[in-house]
Amino acid sequence: MKSIKIEVFEGEERDATIKIPVPVLRVAAKLFPRKYLSSLESNDVSLSDIIEAADSPDVSGRLIEFEDHQDNERVVISVC
Repeated sequence: MKSIKIEVFEGEERDATIKIPVPVLRVAAKLFPRKYLSSLESNDVSLSDIIEAADSPDVSGRLIEFEDHQDNERVVISVC
């Protein structure tokens, strides 16, 4: 079963990992900690677009990776 994985790094250290099966992604998206979603929203990434990509049978691997150099944080979103 495909899942979406969100990894948050502070420096080189992994701070949090969230892994959610695609079938429950729509419901689980409402439960994501706001702290980790704020990075998406501040970069104009729509959670609904991520859900749509994760739902596609043709999509796998890393979808998005972005870095906040001021806070030394990195967020990686992938479909596995």
